[in-house]
Amino acid sequence: MTASYRLTNAAGTAESKSGSSRIAHSKGAVLKVEGQGPKIVAVTSGKGGVGKTNVVANLSVCLSELGKKVVVLDADFGLANLDVLMGLTPRYHLGHVLFGNKLLAEIMVQGPQGIRIIPASSGLQRMSELTVAQRNHLIESFTNLDSDTDYFIIDTAAGISRNVIHFLLAAQEVIVVSAPEPTAIVDAYAVIKIILAEDHDKSIQVLINSVERAEDAQEVFCQINSVVKRFLNREVGYLGHIERDSHVLQAVRSQMLVTHRFPNAMASRSFRNMARRMVQQENSTHPVDGLVWEKLLNDWVN
Repeated sequence: MTASYRLTNAAGTAESKSGSSRIAHSKGAVLKVEGQGPKIVAVTSGKGGVGKTNVVANLSVCLSELGKKVVVLDADFGLANLDVLMGLTPRYHLGHVLFGNKLLAEIMVQGPQGIRIIPASSGLQRMSELTVAQRNHLIESFTNLDSDTDYFIIDTAAGISRNVIHFLLAAQEVIVVSAPEPTAIVDAYAVIKIILAEDHDKSIQVLINSVERAEDAQEVFCQINSVVKRFLNREVGYLGHIERDSHVLQAVRSQMLVTHRFPNAMASRSFRNMARRMVQQENSTHPVDGLVWEKLLNDWVN
């Protein structure tokens, strides 16, 4: 049985003045696209090392297996490793769209099961220097994804940096990944607290990774949710759990996803169950129109 950890309001006292949900509009033309775009999901964690990127990769592939068209943005610009996890070697990255002459479609790398990946680059520190034309070009590039994308999944960096918070606020739904360790639990609550301070109605689900039993995961989730309910007057959803499985590490070492390397492993079955749950929940959320890209990207680069 997982040990019981006591969370207090002080556990989430970390604040972020840079987590403002203000939209910083450029002086250029506002690019509005009619119709509904893909569902934008940001996957984050308060603490690093809880398996967040592995969750993103496997969930994306499982969604694709269910017939969904998935694009993944590797938004960890300091320590991008989504491509490494899948054994891919991208030639270009998002910086080539901003500061070079590449189109977004040209830099995307195809991953397992047909998912498309937008590679990141630590050189994107120049984002704050973008001209109006460059910003609008970036927004337009992302807008063009709408017609053939069902899920746009953002793999954020761990922690509560300015870029991370902006991605979380712009997404329709946030998945917070936690492990059963006390530090991971406390940090997961801290992230949830910051999100809800900016957007109290944000859809948030918690995923517990690497647990021995389903009961242990449920206990961890209840700890997080009870503190959120007590101090933030909200509740968060429970997406599910991934059981601790030695096949995951074996797959990572071979630069393959466990859902492909060991499709019948416990972890693989858990990922597929969660993907099915996400698809079943689609009707409970309202897709957004093309203006979401302006919010997402203008917040990001300011």
